[in-house]
Amino acid sequence: MLEAFKGHVKKSFPELLSERFLLACSGGLDSVVLAHCCTTMDMEFALAHCNFRLRGEESDGDERFVANLAKSLNKYLFITHFDTIGYVNKNKVSVQMAARELRYTWFAEIMKQQGIDTLVTAHQADDNLETFFINLSRGTGIDGLKGIPPKTDTVSRPLLAFSRAEILEYAKASRLEWREDSSNRETYYLRNKIRHEIAPILNELHPAFQDNFDRTQAYLGDTALVLEAYNKKLRSELFQSENGVVRIEITDLQQLHPLKPHMHLLLKDFGFTAWNDIEGLLTATSGKEVRSKTHRLVKDRKQLLLEKLGYLDTRTYHIHENQREMTHPFRLKIECSDELGETAVNTLYVDKETLKYPLTVRKWQKGDYFHPLGMKGRKKLSKYFKDEKVDVISKDKQWLLCSDNQIVWVVGKRADERFKVRKDTRKIVKFELI
Repeated sequence: MLEAFKGHVKKSFPELLSERFLLACSGGLDSVVLAHCCTTMDMEFALAHCNFRLRGEESDGDERFVANLAKSLNKYLFITHFDTIGYVNKNKVSVQMAARELRYTWFAEIMKQQGIDTLVTAHQADDNLETFFINLSRGTGIDGLKGIPPKTDTVSRPLLAFSRAEILEYAKASRLEWREDSSNRETYYLRNKIRHEIAPILNELHPAFQDNFDRTQAYLGDTALVLEAYNKKLRSELFQSENGVVRIEITDLQQLHPLKPHMHLLLKDFGFTAWNDIEGLLTATSGKEVRSKTHRLVKDRKQLLLEKLGYLDTRTYHIHENQREMTHPFRLKIECSDELGETAVNTLYVDKETLKYPLTVRKWQKGDYFHPLGMKGRKKLSKYFKDEKVDVISKDKQWLLCSDNQIVWVVGKRADERFKVRKDTRKIVKFELI
């Protein structure tokens, strides 16, 4: 196996031969073999071990074993301890999910601190099979069925091409020692049940099952690549980006058949899962939205608007009479003037005597109205936004300059007639949006 591993690394993971990486080591069979193989190839790496404090003395024994392994391999070792059960109770997740979130967050911290680009894990072919059936049992698409990727931007899995049987044979032949996790024998975990009960039956029914499974996953991987190329082409045609917002014409989406799989393909990378709700946006009223943990998708007239979630500032800011500049929530230059200058959408001239200080800068609210410059009478701000075809996301971000809660300026868009400079105006204030 060692020679096969060397050839596999040189062909598929050549960067590991020249850069320092972090190797996740539990002390189990797979990670011990991986550490030995990498050491044999004179790779430069450090070990990282997590003590999840789930198995008492057994967990502490794993930690001591990995410490001795690092010493024997002459490798630096990072060790941490987690209150895994505390994390489970606080975040309402499973033990397995808690352990995963804790360790990968910690690995990322080490890599950032040490300037390391790659994490190497000891996932192998049997893990891939188990992951396939776990995803299949939960319901999944091609991404879930194609299994564990051998390589991502930050994680490499050079053992994925080797089975547990091959790894065990190598470990015994090399007289390696490793730790056995007693929880791996418990079949109430789905992964263990697949490992101990389902996989052996499949291999018994068909001697070449593992080879056929590997080929099937290769086919699925190729199909996923073709689908991703189609997805990139489709997004280039349908997505129109402007100021951090992606606009998608609903009529263009409705021409895609079948619709729901296309919507999934286009939007799956943004964390959405409520696909029925997303499809419902196409016929919903403007303002309706669906959110993921990272993005929101908003219906706006004849478009869907896709935006990354961020902090939405809803605070109220004040401008005092002698203040000459405001830096938050946007930069505004304020100065007194004797005469009108050149007007522009980013510049406002007002009659100072119409202002009541302190002025306020705030977001728009339901029921707001103003007297648009050049028009008689008042107009609801919501009606103004509709007439000007201001989209839902832009409305949420719109600031107002107010005097005694009366709108002086829909900032960057329209001034109010009540505050304009007239023939008898004696003092002028100029507001310039920088």
